[in-house]
Amino acid sequence: MNSSDDIAVLRARDFWGAVTLGTLSIFFLWRTSYIPLFGENRGGVTGGDWYNSAALVPFGIFTGLLTLSLVLLGISVKSGGARLAFSAAGLGWDQAEAIRFSTLGLIMFFYIVGLVPRVDFILCSGLLITALIFGFHGGQQKRMVLSSAAVATAGGYALFAHLPRSEWALHFDDWVTLFTWAVLAVVAVSRSPRDKIARATPILSVLVPLVLVLAMAFGFRQNVPNRGGLIFKQIEYHYYVSLKPLWSR
Repeated sequence: MNSSDDIAVLRARDFWGAVTLGTLSIFFLWRTSYIPLFGENRGGVTGGDWYNSAALVPFGIFTGLLTLSLVLLGISVKSGGARLAFSAAGLGWDQAEAIRFSTLGLIMFFYIVGLVPRVDFILCSGLLITALIFGFHGGQQKRMVLSSAAVATAGGYALFAHLPRSEWALHFDDWVTLFTWAVLAVVAVSRSPRDKIARATPILSVLVPLVLVLAMAFGFRQNVPNRGGLIFKQIEYHYYVSLKPLWSR
């Protein structure tokens, strides 16, 4: 298969990727529409101003993903990928792709279902970012498997040890996630000590979720998953007890 055939197959795979991403985006936009946005009353919950609504961030994220899927779909159609999508080549599935998609799916499953509802948002998102960069930056299958195993370990423990909603505020699963994240970060840096991306991974994995959660909680007044988490609980306490009184006098 020559390079032009390879590009055609990639555009065909883009078609399926765009369809999948668009479908998921529409589904989550539909679910987000149940959150009050303009002060209406739904299910006994009265919304405030639109810029304080918990629906604002999800609407922005999934609208952006839907737009991205439409752009990707347009590129696939214009390049002829849509015509090839239903062919044997367009539906092709080799071992490398199977490992890449299965490990990525495993990571997202345990992050969304196991970690986000039960573990501090900064901890679980830091682990996710580290796993995605370390596992998929270089395209090495062993790193993909190791990253998915790390997230599955932390997420699996949180999910099965604290399945009932009444146990979501417990902190031992936070410590398990923190330990797993620290080990994976050390492995990521030690495996590629001269790689700039590897050295920046621990910094990015801390700063990105920290800035996001601070903006959500104190900037846009959004609801933060698991507000009683190990780290965010301390941030919220010191914000209202130590910092806010300084400019509220």
